[in-house]
Amino acid sequence: MTSPPLRDRLVQAGIELLEEEGLANLTLRAITRRAGVSHGAPRRYFPTHNSLLAAIAATGLADLASRLVPQDGDREADELLIEAALRYLDFAAERPGMFELLFRHDLLAGAGGNLRATSLPLFQTFVDLVAQVRPTDAQARATALWTNVHGLATLRATSALELLGTTDLTPMVKHVVRVHLS
Repeated sequence: MTSPPLRDRLVQAGIELLEEEGLANLTLRAITRRAGVSHGAPRRYFPTHNSLLAAIAATGLADLASRLVPQDGDREADELLIEAALRYLDFAAERPGMFELLFRHDLLAGAGGNLRATSLPLFQTFVDLVAQVRPTDAQARATALWTNVHGLATLRATSALELLGTTDLTPMVKHVVRVHLS
């Protein structure tokens, strides 16, 4: 059995480290050690550390995108928005390191991987669902809704909501969605 190509091994090693140790420990040296290669080996595929981070982030964006696809188009837009928001929160709770990386634009901007081609359609999912209810100002409402949901996701990813005794976010998400659609 042959091992996966070096590029894939580096990305997988980075994902594992990110999930286990967080973004702060996702150094090039740690990734190459985990992949079992020399420090210079990634340069063949990734000219910079940030380009490797972009490749790792691309896998997280693909996972997040797959979670936000509505499971049943026969329901009302507000219910689909609630479902998407809850899945966004679940992603943040289940993959906090990846969630943090995805929104580190200071690291990922210009790093390659054309991440905007994946991330902008994710936001457009929210805009399209909001537009079904409030077509005239859907972009602004979706932006406000997303910032609320993202704030909750950030608090959830860092376990801050647990300090408040908040574990079931469904009622809060329903409230937030309905406020932004009213």
